[in-house]
Amino acid sequence: MDDIDRAIPEALGPRDAIAGLALTDEVGWNQGYEDWLFFLTNGTVFGLRDGDGRLVATAALLPYPPAAWISMVLVTASKRRRGLARRLMEVCIAAAGRAGLTPWLDATPAGATVYGPMGFHPTLTVQRFRRRDARTSTQPAAIRPDSGTLADLIRRDRDAMDFDRSVLLGSFNAREGTRLYARDSALCLVREGRKARQIGPLFADHAADAIALLDGIVVHEDGPHIIDLVDDHHDVIRHLIQSGWINERPFQRMRLGGPPSGGHEAGIAIAGPEFG
Repeated sequence: MDDIDRAIPEALGPRDAIAGLALTDEVGWNQGYEDWLFFLTNGTVFGLRDGDGRLVATAALLPYPPAAWISMVLVTASKRRRGLARRLMEVCIAAAGRAGLTPWLDATPAGATVYGPMGFHPTLTVQRFRRRDARTSTQPAAIRPDSGTLADLIRRDRDAMDFDRSVLLGSFNAREGTRLYARDSALCLVREGRKARQIGPLFADHAADAIALLDGIVVHEDGPHIIDLVDDHHDVIRHLIQSGWINERPFQRMRLGGPPSGGHEAGIAIAGPEFG
């Protein structure tokens, strides 16, 4: 047993954003500095430090009453397989319980095998797609940036998720490089990420409208892009595959406890597995 096995989880603060960013960079995730700041100022990030004071493991809890999202479960490579992630998950679950919130998360396939025995139950599956190429089309874009409104995005997000994420969506919208696109019944947000621009959340009443909006974004913007699509939307997924998008991996949305009540609908694409 070394110092990390005896370390006590602590609540981190904004000054830890750079150390958190180092952990996401280590595994190649898409979260950037502003994402870490959001977690550290609007949620609670629990961390473990080694004997030298270096941050080596994290887990975040982001409240969306009556729900709370658990994410950013990270352990540096040299400290894995020692139960650190599970310890921090248990701290997050306990904190959610004290606040009267129901924990949710979006898990990788490996993570789902861990979280299932902890009491998390699957609700829906999300498929991540990546478009690596820069813009190649010479056709004029049929959409324009900032054609959607934040108020409409917040309303549609609340209707789908059954809880309020206006603070999150407002933060996204205020960031440099964020665009809100709309066409017909489709509306989505596109924001900067560490590795690629993230498309989502995306809402549409009809698959054809979502497809037209995504095609317009591809024409309007340089890549790369990533999007996390709810896998019930087969027409949209089929179109992306035919258009050269790469299916990278699935995520399993999970809820602690019994049947879902909110958070189980997600439109066409989610905001990202770290945010729900």
